Amino acid sequence: MEVVIKNYDVIVIGAGAAGLMCAAEAGKRGRSVLIVDHAEKAGKKILISGGGRCNFTNLYASADDFLSKNPHFCKSALARFTQYDVLDMFEKQGIAWHEREHGQLFCDESAKQVVNMLLEKCSKHAVIIQLNCHIDEIIQNKGFDVHTNQGLMHCESLVIATGGLSIPKMGATGFGYQIARQFDLTIVETEAGLVPFRLTGKIHDSLKALAGISLPVVASCGGQSFCEAMLFTHRGISGPAMLQISSYWHAGEPIEVNLLPDLDVRTWLQEQKTLRGKQHVRTVLADILPKRLVLHWCECHIPDKPLQALSESDLDVIVSQLHAWQLKPAATEGYRTAEVTLGGVDTACLSSKTMQARDVEGLYFIGEVVDVTGHLGGFNFQWAWASGYCAGQFV
Repeated sequence: MEVVIKNYDVIVIGAGAAGLMCAAEAGKRGRSVLIVDHAEKAGKKILISGGGRCNFTNLYASADDFLSKNPHFCKSALARFTQYDVLDMFEKQGIAWHEREHGQLFCDESAKQVVNMLLEKCSKHAVIIQLNCHIDEIIQNKGFDVHTNQGLMHCESLVIATGGLSIPKMGATGFGYQIARQFDLTIVETEAGLVPFRLTGKIHDSLKALAGISLPVVASCGGQSFCEAMLFTHRGISGPAMLQISSYWHAGEPIEVNLLPDLDVRTWLQEQKTLRGKQHVRTVLADILPKRLVLHWCECHIPDKPLQALSESDLDVIVSQLHAWQLKPAATEGYRTAEVTLGGVDTACLSSKTMQARDVEGLYFIGEVVDVTGHLGGFNFQWAWASGYCAGQFV
């Protein structure tokens, strides 16, 4: 029986932000494009992002906001499709947006608008999307033969936009890394990034009573610091500060947390000692910190005496515990709740201009599957748009 082969100029594996962007750009150039995805719906992770409103970029995005074995790799793509190009794309579509703290940009209405925009861009340029499509094998053959449960397809250019390992319940797999290894590309070891921490043992037992408390802190680790909110949970600690610092944390390392980053605790307590000397430490601290947290801290970490009875060594302890609390997590929550995957296809194997594999003509890698990971706050979407756009000009 003769095998029917469907021929395309470009096949994109992955119908997420990067894949849809790349396909639309390639289609705009007159290329015949097919997107395949094993999911039943395009843009699934877009739909849940930003609490359903999609934190689609950041007003202050720059290469400094990304982690990579080669921190310079992302510069080319980010310069050719900037956050302002993203805003132009959204405004042309009529998608209203608003800015939150730290330059984070969100849709006013729904992340569905983002998916619809991308699908419309693809449809306009005759891009075909095949969902529930599972790939059995890829063979290099004057281009690429892609064997799937929906038949055999052939293309000149093959784009891998499969994402990373984060949130497996949304369908995340290591398939992109598998393809990279098939063609002898190096993989930078992957880890969960932008992920909450788990606590165990005595520290977990001690802090679980604080679940639900959130406060602004400065979290520091690995030479990096983030001034964001921290949230105590039943399992450990979360919130933007912890998600950010998790990308720099390694097992066994402590995290330093400044619980009062905007206050000189020693000077303030000395002032309060003059004004309210007979009041206890817990009473005074409850004016500037959540009461439950203060009660815990006085019980476990700092002397709870009348202010007038505090010695210099007492003040040293209080200052240390409030400005430089040393916390050692047991682990992160892992890929189950991670927003991104650190590591991925080594950028040394790719062209920063085209995203093509240096030693495999016609094979491209874009988005999260590449060893480029952004901070929290719209940066990973910016990388998806930029890398997808750049590859789309060359496939």
